[in-house]
Amino acid sequence: MTSAAPCVDAHVHVFRRNMPLIPDPRHSPDYEFTAEQLQSTLDAHGVQCCVIAAASPWGDCNDYVIETLRSRPRWRGTVILDPEKTDRYQLEQMARDGIVGVRLPFISLQELPDLDSWAYRKFLYRLAELDWHVHLHLDGPRIPQVLPLLERSGVKIVIDHIGRPDPVQGIHSEGFKAMVRSVEKGRTWVKLSGAYRLGPQAAEQARELCRQVGYDHMVWASDCPFVGAESTTYQSTIDWLTDVVPDAAVRTRIGGANAFALYFGQ
Repeated sequence: MTSAAPCVDAHVHVFRRNMPLIPDPRHSPDYEFTAEQLQSTLDAHGVQCCVIAAASPWGDCNDYVIETLRSRPRWRGTVILDPEKTDRYQLEQMARDGIVGVRLPFISLQELPDLDSWAYRKFLYRLAELDWHVHLHLDGPRIPQVLPLLERSGVKIVIDHIGRPDPVQGIHSEGFKAMVRSVEKGRTWVKLSGAYRLGPQAAEQARELCRQVGYDHMVWASDCPFVGAESTTYQSTIDWLTDVVPDAAVRTRIGGANAFALYFGQ
């Protein structure tokens, strides 16, 4: 690992062109980004390990993510699941395949699900028992609506893209404050990622988050292949982290030890 490149990318995607899209997806890629293409990208930038995030355009069609992980012991992944249709045995098999968490792509929903329902309480209990995490993708203003219930379940929480703070209120918004409080409780991590989606204010938001809560629960991610913003380069996401965290030793923790402990149990 060089001082510039993390060794774990905590959020990447893989997909094939023929995979079925859900109705009215947020994005509709007309290309594919295969595991082989991802491996080449990681190798070119000195990144040794990754975590494949289930992507909302394909819903709970997790087949390719799982297939990819079965032959790559240095990769991990998350899946999208229906709480009412997933039992403990399915989760245990996915764990053997390299799955370590469930993505909650709530940003796509106009109305948030009832996390206090029997189906979700049972689901979150099972995830906590397996020591998995929930991988929350939600716009910042609505984060306070779900964090208390996720925290109460005892499951580990990983928040996408710096919590997508309110673009107007930013670090002064209730969503940002709720994220800070959650990290301080010790079972929530935040991905320093997605700056290319959030705008120039993302760097300052990330710096302020780290200033308030420290670095121990921060991980870095590229979000490759940047669906919907394909002109983004992989190197630019590494350079952004260097700008946000100039200290090379701290970057090593964020892109290495923190991510290994969270995703690989090391």
